[in-house]
Amino acid sequence: MIRPEDIQCIGQEVAIRWQDGSEDYLPMEKLRALSPSAEQQGERDLLGKTIGGSMVRDYPGVTVTGWAPVGGYGVQFSFSDGHRTGIYTFAYLKEIASSLSA
Repeated sequence: MIRPEDIQCIGQEVAIRWQDGSEDYLPMEKLRALSPSAEQQGERDLLGKTIGGSMVRDYPGVTVTGWAPVGGYGVQFSFSDGHRTGIYTFAYLKEIASSLSA
């Protein structure tokens, strides 16, 4: 599993330098909108129905105010709107970066 060597906020983006030397630049507003948290995405019940979640998909002006490593597999970002419950796995961050560059 590829891991970040460095994470920095640069302007309105989160810059991630990975162990393989590659770099990704993720817009903070997109990171917030794509939070993998149950608060944002909802949760599935036993029948597969999504319960909860937010219909909001745009977070203009929201910035990343901090981050913390989670185990050896992810990062938890804190956002200026108070959101801080999503755990972004390294694989998910790479997926986001790939989808934004496509």
